[in-house]
Amino acid sequence: MSIRPTRRQLLGLLPERLVLVRGPREPGALYLSFDDGPHPEHTPHLLDLLARHGVRASFFLVGQRIEQHPALVERIVAEGHVLGNHSYSHPMFRRLSLREQLDEVERTDRLLAGFDRAGPHRFRPPRGDVSLPLLLAFARRGRNLAYWSYDSLDYQPRPPAELAARLQRRPPVDGDVLLMHDDSNCAAQILAHLLPAWLAEGRKLHALPAVAA
Repeated sequence: MSIRPTRRQLLGLLPERLVLVRGPREPGALYLSFDDGPHPEHTPHLLDLLARHGVRASFFLVGQRIEQHPALVERIVAEGHVLGNHSYSHPMFRRLSLREQLDEVERTDRLLAGFDRAGPHRFRPPRGDVSLPLLLAFARRGRNLAYWSYDSLDYQPRPPAELAARLQRRPPVDGDVLLMHDDSNCAAQILAHLLPAWLAEGRKLHALPAVAA
């Protein structure tokens, strides 16, 4: 009986210059990424936690929320974190035409560039929904799509302590990109348990590396 490969496994077969699924596999390295912010209540608490531990991460932001909370984006950049693109309105991408998808990406890129003077930014599609036409468009434009290799499941209605215990039982391995979200307090609660232990073990917590020119 054959086992059908997951979307993440298939994307992992593509060149990293097009799709980043895992980060550099240096010993102890783990790459933190947060989707769906910035959030006026939860993002500041998460930033406080990361600052206490001297940890940097990537924040994949939604354009509409950037416009609503620009001071939070300024703080993310000022504290050494990396901005990523998570679309303008967080739509169901499969319901959009390719032109509409690219408009979502490009509109948010313009907003992000106003804060970090960088770009084009890594793009993570809402819900991880990637189509072949979007991949081909990114390849033609030299754009990079950022995925993940370890899903924290922090968007599920499960107690943070249970999700933290899962991460302890099945810990991420060197180079894993950890998917989390900063539109609830779940990620901060999970990391409050795990960051001290990970750092004591010699883990190195990073933002995703810069996009290659």
